[in-house]
Amino acid sequence: MERRVVITGMGVVSPVGNDLESFWSNLVSGKSGVDTLQNPDLAGYTCQIAGEVKDFDPAPYFSNPKDARRADRFAQLGMAASVMAMEDSGVDLEKTNLDRFGCMVGSGIGGLMTLEEQHINLLEKSPSRVSPFTIPMMIANISSGMVSMEYNLKGPNMCIVTACATSNHNIGEAWRMIKFGDADAFIAGGSESTICPMGLAGFGNMKALSTRNDEPARASRPFDVDRDGFVMGEGAGVVVIEELEHAKQRGARIYAELTGYGVSADAHHLTSPHPEGDGAHRCMEMAIRHAGIDPTDIDYVNAHGTSTGLGDVCETKAIKKAFGSYAKDGLIVSSTKSMTGHLLGAAGGVELAACVKAITDGMIPPTINLENQDPNCDLDYVPLEARETRVDSALTNSFGFGGHNASLLVQRFED
Repeated sequence: MERRVVITGMGVVSPVGNDLESFWSNLVSGKSGVDTLQNPDLAGYTCQIAGEVKDFDPAPYFSNPKDARRADRFAQLGMAASVMAMEDSGVDLEKTNLDRFGCMVGSGIGGLMTLEEQHINLLEKSPSRVSPFTIPMMIANISSGMVSMEYNLKGPNMCIVTACATSNHNIGEAWRMIKFGDADAFIAGGSESTICPMGLAGFGNMKALSTRNDEPARASRPFDVDRDGFVMGEGAGVVVIEELEHAKQRGARIYAELTGYGVSADAHHLTSPHPEGDGAHRCMEMAIRHAGIDPTDIDYVNAHGTSTGLGDVCETKAIKKAFGSYAKDGLIVSSTKSMTGHLLGAAGGVELAACVKAITDGMIPPTINLENQDPNCDLDYVPLEARETRVDSALTNSFGFGGHNASLLVQRFED
């Protein structure tokens, strides 16, 4: 018998809200979370804007306050989103087989802030001044490890690192393990925090970042002819997914069903997408095939839509290949990165949450700042204002440096 997988909990920490409801409310209101950088150490950098998480206190999300202090910011954000997702799911761990409850909370880069801080200690002070917690704070898999320890989850535990596709790959492979029978439930998603000198300099020197410093809220403008690069963001997006019967037996509230997962490679360039969207369209097609539906059954695509010149055009081409004439004759697409900025390895987790809320609330978030649409990006991107409409199926894309592609497909749950 086929094992179906459903979403029963969601947790989000983002530049537009530190919990699921405020995140969603601000998305549908078209509110930007991009602002001038808060860190005075970044004053001399070419890019002076980012989507930062504000007013965040990690301490309440750790049972041991020392663990919060011994965690890099990316792991703190990942723990917060995981705790929210678990609480949202209502799962009773005392009545759950924890040997079959897994955890995959990934990060595209890991503890870059810790690495930077401790390297300064090494160079300016002495080797003895490097923290003994440097390595566990830095490694990308530590968020998944800490979450599993917090909840005593003894099922499959790992961290897939695929840059900006990280969240989707972690959620997708968790989905696959549940379907294969190796687990009954997972916490899965991603977290990221790299708004620091090394992160800003590294992306900035690639000429990848927007420098619309005088208008932060208008800087992230996917599919707009005046876009000039992506805006770096930080945050975490985590879901609890379960095998359907496991969820039903405990009386869980089911948000939606996760029915498809696509994965592919461009095999083309270190940082640039395939010019014809080759890997991206195959990725979407795989997710649709897994779900056993037609492309015309999909109502909404949450695009990768980073606001880069090449990326937005290539994704548009990929959507046209995957959806054919329906891409322009009924499909609705939008980029929530226009509001959150690009959360890198956390992007897919928060964008999956947006897709699920689009289904449950009948509202598609807009692509804000889309004031002068690029003629090479000629789809319906829901410019400027949210659109109220029924959504039964939604697909979300995440594409990462190295040519890594991952798509997730969610549908309205029907027993």
